[in-house]
Amino acid sequence: MSRVAKNPVAIPEKVEVVLSANSIAVNGPLGKLSHPLSDAVVLKREGETITFAATSDSQHSRAMSGTLRALVSNMVQGVSTGFTRKLTLVGVGYKANAQGSMLNLELGYSHPINHKMPVGITVQTPTPTEVILTGYDKQVVGQIAAQIRSYRAPEPYKGKGVRYSDEVVAIKETKKK
Repeated sequence: MSRVAKNPVAIPEKVEVVLSANSIAVNGPLGKLSHPLSDAVVLKREGETITFAATSDSQHSRAMSGTLRALVSNMVQGVSTGFTRKLTLVGVGYKANAQGSMLNLELGYSHPINHKMPVGITVQTPTPTEVILTGYDKQVVGQIAAQIRSYRAPEPYKGKGVRYSDEVVAIKETKKK
């Protein structure tokens, strides 16, 4: 059995979990998420916890039990507290401006970049070089952060570009004559 799947998922007070035959739905103060279930994993609700067990001893079944446990844990955490991803813009003239559900970026190109946020994602720019994404779906928050980073990924010689706030960019040494 997966080591991850051995830990049960605790359900907070404000979160409602609905288990059906082929899906799980999690509803909380920040939103509602659902995920289809696999035949390789059995979910059991025991009071305020959910436990996960593989249906067989196959490698696929054991792996899916840990994967599903992590996904459900992220769903419960997302609808109760949410997820945040912070991006930093490094470079002269690089700036961001949030206007409602639109993020306007100036990243050294001849044109501005306008990125529309999907439903459930909020964007803030406390300073022109910081972008904070928040949402209740961890996968969507991470995907949007990756898309914004892909507009101008950090380059290895000066480190200019869009990077995650906790990302470390290894700076290469330039060519010597």
